[in-house]
Amino acid sequence: VTRAQSVADRIVLEADASGFRAHGLHVLIGDDVAEHRWTADVREDIHSAAKGVCVIAAGIAADEGLISLDAPVATYLPAADLGEGVDGVTLRHLLTMTSGIDLPWSETMMTDWPDLAAEFLRRPSRGRVFQYSNASTYTAMRVLAERVGDVADYLGPRLFAPLGIADVEWERCPNGRIVAGGGLPLRTDELARIGRLIRERGRWEGRQLVSPEWIEAMHSDWVVAGENPGYDGYALAGWRGPGEAWRLHGAYGQLLIFAGHAVVTITADDHFRADRTAAFVVEAVHG
Repeated sequence: VTRAQSVADRIVLEADASGFRAHGLHVLIGDDVAEHRWTADVREDIHSAAKGVCVIAAGIAADEGLISLDAPVATYLPAADLGEGVDGVTLRHLLTMTSGIDLPWSETMMTDWPDLAAEFLRRPSRGRVFQYSNASTYTAMRVLAERVGDVADYLGPRLFAPLGIADVEWERCPNGRIVAGGGLPLRTDELARIGRLIRERGRWEGRQLVSPEWIEAMHSDWVVAGENPGYDGYALAGWRGPGEAWRLHGAYGQLLIFAGHAVVTITADDHFRADRTAAFVVEAVHG
């Protein structure tokens, strides 16, 4: 039995015992893979784990010299009406949730304003403080689209096709843009491929898809995000923890957990047991 299989077996037992409503599990340790399914193997929204894909998109564009993560977004949206203090906000600030602009999540946020990005940038900034908002990622991808065109189409040949992920249907807002911070349906195995790419620092089957610096930035230079364990540090889409690990974390238990050379991918429909499950995963990997 491989180590990946023994870790997977422990996670399956724990999920079943705790009542965690898992859908799929993929464990990668070294080159060994173990998988388990509780439900049909279909594409499901990875929710905020999609923010990691948005970071990769920005990184690829930066590699191609199309955009700078550290230039004010006003450079790319010269006609935007900017709120007080927003003139210094960069793409990196938007992707690390440190624009200081407040626009709370709601079910209808994509349709509450004629243009969510314009509304976001019109609001004042409180400075470089952590303020988590799906509107921040949406605005980042709105900025990126100014330079690359449709972001999903841009990623097609540069990310999705090399990973063998075909016919991606990213949810779109009424303006036709990707909703960005969520709305990306993937199968567990497809999300795991993104996890492997991240573990390999942007390299896939001998080809560098995105520079290592953008992968490193997903789990370094942590911003103080709060005091709760697992939610006290945020980087470019990555959350610090549990323990020495880090993760991409989408609502209802969509998890990409990076613990040393192990990557554990979980898809689920269980918001409240996700943190406990993530902590167990790290324990199982190190145990």
